[in-house]
Amino acid sequence: MKFKIFILLFTLTVAPSFGQEMTSKGDQYFYGYAYEDAILEYNKQMQSGKFITNHQLLNLADSYFKTGEYNKASKLYLDINKNDTIMSAHRFNKMLQSLAKISEQERVKAFLKSKSNSLESELVENAEFNYLLQDKKETESVGFFIFTLNGNSEFSDFSPAFHEDKLLFSSGRKNKSKRIYGPSGESYLDIYEADIEKGGNISNVNVYKGVPDSPFHKSTPYYSSTTGGTYYVLSNANGKHLSFDEKGKNALAIGMAYEGGLFRFLLKDLSTSFYYPFYDEASERLYFAANFDDSYGGTDLYYVVTNNGQVMSEPINMGPRINTPGNEIAPFVYDNSLFFSSDVFYGMGGMDVYRSNIQPDNTFSIPVNLGEGINTKYDEFGFIIRPGEGHELMGYFSSNRPGGKGNDDVYGFKVSGKPGPRTLIFKGTVVKPPYDTPISDVEVKVFDNDGNILSQMMTDNNGAYQVEIPYTDVVSMKISKDGYSTFTEKYNPKELEELQKAPSQVQLVSLEDIVREKEDKNVLSLNNFYFETGKSNVTIAMTPELDKVVDAIKKFPKLKISIETHTDSRGGSSSNKRISEKRSAAIKAYLLANGVPKENITKAVGYGEEKITNNCTNGVYCLDFLHKQNLRTLFVIDNYDELSN
Repeated sequence: MKFKIFILLFTLTVAPSFGQEMTSKGDQYFYGYAYEDAILEYNKQMQSGKFITNHQLLNLADSYFKTGEYNKASKLYLDINKNDTIMSAHRFNKMLQSLAKISEQERVKAFLKSKSNSLESELVENAEFNYLLQDKKETESVGFFIFTLNGNSEFSDFSPAFHEDKLLFSSGRKNKSKRIYGPSGESYLDIYEADIEKGGNISNVNVYKGVPDSPFHKSTPYYSSTTGGTYYVLSNANGKHLSFDEKGKNALAIGMAYEGGLFRFLLKDLSTSFYYPFYDEASERLYFAANFDDSYGGTDLYYVVTNNGQVMSEPINMGPRINTPGNEIAPFVYDNSLFFSSDVFYGMGGMDVYRSNIQPDNTFSIPVNLGEGINTKYDEFGFIIRPGEGHELMGYFSSNRPGGKGNDDVYGFKVSGKPGPRTLIFKGTVVKPPYDTPISDVEVKVFDNDGNILSQMMTDNNGAYQVEIPYTDVVSMKISKDGYSTFTEKYNPKELEELQKAPSQVQLVSLEDIVREKEDKNVLSLNNFYFETGKSNVTIAMTPELDKVVDAIKKFPKLKISIETHTDSRGGSSSNKRISEKRSAAIKAYLLANGVPKENITKAVGYGEEKITNNCTNGVYCLDFLHKQNLRTLFVIDNYDELSN
């Protein structure tokens, strides 16, 4: 990956001294990419007693990192992080990478936990989720068949792209029309084309004629049949001369070459390099990698909105769900998933390939490592995929793993299904009816079939939640907040599949909305219902109100109620007492038969005419409607204070 780092992860600098302040020989070697020489000079500087700044110590740590001396790199990073505040997010990632590479993953996890309040919440969540998948062995091989391509050379070959029945890729192989690029010792990059044979191997490798000739870099192509052209990266140049900004930097631009021969720049800035263009026909987004001021670390993924190939927006950072303190490159969208590579610290080594599912609302799921089927402790990037022969999928990627022909090689693969661990996403909003007012700080828990908590979180200020877990066949969800109803649901595989298609909206009823004060008691708010005169059986006319009680206890599982039934003063006192007791017992029996746990019913009592609410007592003449005011059943909430706090 040496060549890719020089060319595609850092802004090109033909004369490094123009862009960096040099105070020592170590600096000169470091900014000239001569890391081993930089290590020698920085150590000489310290041994001679000369002052060395923390910036130079970070350069030394970076040099150790680049040359694979991760023990020394991690020690320097940790010391500087402890004693100074100049550590960038990108170097923070290198520090954790160094620790991970010397088998101190538990220390990385502990460090991450200690800094969780100061880090992006998405970064912490992404790391914890990928560590969980690793612990569960979810990232182990998923049936990849990987093969080396015949068309690789002894030089760097990388960034494959489909061109109908052909394969495009970038290469630093010698080319008589190209000069040697100093930092790599290879030719300036060019784009090549090869025939894809049956089985996926390639033949007839030639320079691609679909883009204008240039003596400088042309690389990382993407061909779009929809727009009828090739997107690619090229050096900013004016004819046979490179173009520089005021600091002496030469950056990479993204251009588009149409099949009719027309060329135009799409993204160009003399001070900023753009890498790895990918055009998504469905969304008309042009994705790419760059390192702007709003980067979360090193190189981030961005997109611009286009219309008929024209760029219609400023670059939009894809945010901390995708971008990390590391480098993110090589975006590719297939089957509603974004594939890309990252060297974030929780990966398997260097650059790893990740997959993030694109949600119905165009947000992204947690990126998951594709695992050992593709990724190694080396670098894997430039992943592309499409349907192959039969029911399988096929594609290509680049890697600097041992056994190849050059610095980077292009590999082919076949796989039976969509790569990456299966996951489940529970996403939605929690609202209060009737106006769907968002409810914040609601606890969302997901359980397995045995009742073990798989994940939990709180809704944000917009009532939104998103919980992701490794795939499992049966899952239960509980959504609750003090003073509100509780939502519980159990999902089977078919229901889980439906749940992935769109965000959910969960309504939680406030306890205050179903309670009213009556006779100095907190009771369930119901419409009046009446037993037939002299009878105690539950009638069909009464069941709608009793079903509201069942529903209330289902929504508020901790609810404790007392059933109190009253009569009017007509009839004998003892008979009224007996019939009211029978009526309370009948209501209790109905509730129990309809799923109310017996623990939720504190008591069921009948008071007869003991608690008349008006003057219609024995011997007093009253109209029927006044007597009817005393015919009532109350469902008294015994633990209202406990539930409402």
